[in-house]
Amino acid sequence: MMRAAIVGIGRWGQTLVGAVQGQSGAFRFTAGHTRTRAKAEAFCARLGIALRDSLDEILADPEIDAVVFATPHSEHGKQVEAAASAGKHVFMEKPFTLDRNSAARALDAVARAGIVLGVAYPRRFHPSMRELKARIDDGRLGTLAHCSAEQNGPAGLFMDPASWRAIASEAPAGGMTAMGVHNLDAMIHLFGRIDEVYAKSLKRAISYDAQDTTSVMFGFANGMSGNLLSSLVTAVTYRLAVFGTKGCAELLTPEFDFRFSPVPGAPPTGRQAAAESETIQNRGSNTLLAELEAFAAAIRGEAPYPITPEEILHGVAAFEAIIRSAAEHRPVRVARD
Repeated sequence: MMRAAIVGIGRWGQTLVGAVQGQSGAFRFTAGHTRTRAKAEAFCARLGIALRDSLDEILADPEIDAVVFATPHSEHGKQVEAAASAGKHVFMEKPFTLDRNSAARALDAVARAGIVLGVAYPRRFHPSMRELKARIDDGRLGTLAHCSAEQNGPAGLFMDPASWRAIASEAPAGGMTAMGVHNLDAMIHLFGRIDEVYAKSLKRAISYDAQDTTSVMFGFANGMSGNLLSSLVTAVTYRLAVFGTKGCAELLTPEFDFRFSPVPGAPPTGRQAAAESETIQNRGSNTLLAELEAFAAAIRGEAPYPITPEEILHGVAAFEAIIRSAAEHRPVRVARD
């Protein structure tokens, strides 16, 4: 059983713990630390988590194998370095860091310490994403032309202006840190390197000091194009659509179903009609549990964590390019490794 500490026990930290505690034979939270102790005491007592007074106390405890961080984004790089120095395995919430230089330093610390690093992109672990990846890799979609992604929600309409998530420096480029980076990682997972981005980020309906709606166009190294939308001021929606010469595959809300619409086998006569689509329902997947159990398996040496250091660094470089593009109102090349 992997013994872990949770650092940052706000809404999302509690969600992570709740997805795992008592449901896994491989992973268990035994300790935790948070800046707002009073808000977490009842939760931790109910789930058998010992609250500690500092991160240093967590890192000095020989009974803790790994640390899971659900903390402000700007703190991630230094926290990874500190945990690596203490010999603790690290699972970090997304985005890994806010800039490429801090990501590179943190990854170097991980490599030197020989610890396992996991980054939280749970959609990679969903059966529908696995189905989409398999069909891209084996050619069932044909030559890929374009990807269109969106992930939206109303969180910005209800955000507490005093929350760290409402600070522009912690949430650059609108919805990217909250949601958009999930699809950014999915694109890297599915299609490889991103060469160039062109982003626009707007403040449309929020009262706090940040932006809420971001759109991005992508140019990929493999020659295809893409676009992404992430808004914090509308209904919950998700769609990831991949367009190929043999059909269009989509992942859709509300249940992350997989749908494939094939290209007809014969040239159209008259008005074009859509071929009958295929739908695969993958309901009830606990992707938070899946990613943390994959992290535990990597620590045990059974299989590498499926998000590589190269992908982590490239994801941060692409994210940094999006921030820069939105600020400078021009296309930006993604930094090379």
